[in-house]
Amino acid sequence: MPEIAVTSIYFENPGPENTERTLEIARRRAEELGIKTILVASTTGETGVRAAELFKGYNVIVVTHSTGFRRPDFQELTEENREAIEAAGAHILTCLHAFGGIGRAVRKKLGTYELEEIVAYTLRIFGEGMKVVCEMALMAADAGLVRTDEMVLAIAGTSSGADTAVVLRPAHTQNFFDMRIVELLCKPRLAG
Repeated sequence: MPEIAVTSIYFENPGPENTERTLEIARRRAEELGIKTILVASTTGETGVRAAELFKGYNVIVVTHSTGFRRPDFQELTEENREAIEAAGAHILTCLHAFGGIGRAVRKKLGTYELEEIVAYTLRIFGEGMKVVCEMALMAADAGLVRTDEMVLAIAGTSSGADTAVVLRPAHTQNFFDMRIVELLCKPRLAG
């Protein structure tokens, strides 16, 4: 049976100091596999701008926190970074978090966890970035920005920057268990 050898890089620690290396690893693998769609998580837009520059010519989708995530009516993506991302030809997705929403409202109000947040905590066993790459793939599929029958490259991080990259096949949130992590390219060795 044929084998595919893929190198996985494990960073000693999580965090933004791994951003450039994570983006380089992701770019190389996207080229090798011919993947044209890149998902990248970005809160303020700093990582999104860098990814949009590095992946120029790709279908780059920068996934932000939902408006109101930190406080009511506030969007963390800066206007300057929004403009730079769009000027580089990338798209921005801002919507409800697949593992948040009503379940988070129940936790905040009633002090009990709902299914979505239990799934999120389970994925965090592999690190914060692994939870985020899965979540944003669901969000992008639900928004119609990625197909569920094509592989994408997803990049996320721990708190800020990027330290996790995977190749995955997205699914719609209602079909969560159809999502597949195809390759783990890099992640922090210490999950936080």
